[in-house]
Amino acid sequence: MPRVVLVRHGHPAAGYGAHHDPGLDDVGRAQAEAASEALASIGPQPIVVSPLRRTRETAAPLAERWAATPVVDERVGEVRSPSDALDERVPWLRAVLASSWPDLPGDLRAWREDVLAALRELREDTVVVTHFVAINVVVGAATADPRVVCSTPDFCSRTIVEVEPHHFRLLELGAQAATAVR
Repeated sequence: MPRVVLVRHGHPAAGYGAHHDPGLDDVGRAQAEAASEALASIGPQPIVVSPLRRTRETAAPLAERWAATPVVDERVGEVRSPSDALDERVPWLRAVLASSWPDLPGDLRAWREDVLAALRELREDTVVVTHFVAINVVVGAATADPRVVCSTPDFCSRTIVEVEPHHFRLLELGAQAATAVR
């Protein structure tokens, strides 16, 4: 059964309502370096990232250390907003975060299932650099918690799960911190 380390991306240069695909700011780059140092001894392992810059930039120091090429998997990406309009994204996301999965539309429940399917397909210990809501999907599945937000992973926190044939087992909840949707 593979162990998966879910790493939340580092601090982004812009918020969810200000930019569609920001990279990391200076704080985020320092967090990525620290995460690379913390994870160095468990690898090399495969690294999976979302298509978004902030996850790819977070994974870069670890990938360099391990001489690994991260695999991009859109299924571990950010929860999909129904609108590309930046001014509509923050209110929409706040409403989603205050919900439970059974109460959300089918496309969001399907996105949740895609996140879980991506991890179920892993056959070896893997580091997955992903996003706040995706980590909550996995923690919720592991703890049978239907809320969209059942944990508050800090930037570059490391949550460890074991992928079992029909469920996930939470081994270690990563560092938690308040997160503001901006």
